[in-house]
Amino acid sequence: MSTRVLLIDDHALFRRGVAQLIESDPDLQFVGEACDGARGIELASEVAPDIVLIDLNMKGMSGIATLQGIKKANPRTCCIMLTVSDDERDVLQAMRAGADGYLLKDLEPEDLCSRLKLAARGSVVLESRIAAILTRASAANPVQDEAELTERENQILGSLALGHSNKEIARQLGISDATVKVHIKNLLRKLNLKSRLEAAVWALNHGAARSGGGRLQ
Repeated sequence: MSTRVLLIDDHALFRRGVAQLIESDPDLQFVGEACDGARGIELASEVAPDIVLIDLNMKGMSGIATLQGIKKANPRTCCIMLTVSDDERDVLQAMRAGADGYLLKDLEPEDLCSRLKLAARGSVVLESRIAAILTRASAANPVQDEAELTERENQILGSLALGHSNKEIARQLGISDATVKVHIKNLLRKLNLKSRLEAAVWALNHGAARSGGGRLQ
């Protein structure tokens, strides 16, 4: 089954190029495009995409507000920022708003499709520059020690660092999706983190994924 992708970007030429790229891959399905955030939120509800690509800086509603609107309507939707900005403030704001990945528009065209396939499998998709920004931010803003986490929470934290989805984590640990969500909520609170992406970066920075050799894609 193809991964359904929606694009929200205010540049028509860029939208056309991305659409053609996605349509050329048999594992991906381009299900729509929007030129602004408000229409993007509406379209996301109408076509139920698996992944939404969102530009950060758009006329009218910002990419962050668009991300928040889509996540409010359907928290399960995978939202990836696709932008020209590698400014630390933009990266952190997107991460804390619930972004599931952050890619830059100067990546190689063939890399975009491969990253989308990884995201569809639950991996955190970040370019090396963005991962470095998050690592620096994590080091500069220390959080609570991981010793305060339960054994189960540490297991789930390591799985987040490996890019595993809630469903994959539930299957591996023999628990329900709902229980995984509760554990993630608790570990985020204990570590004073805002999102699973932030937790994944923190876990890698602190060796929580050492048993599985986790990596950000």
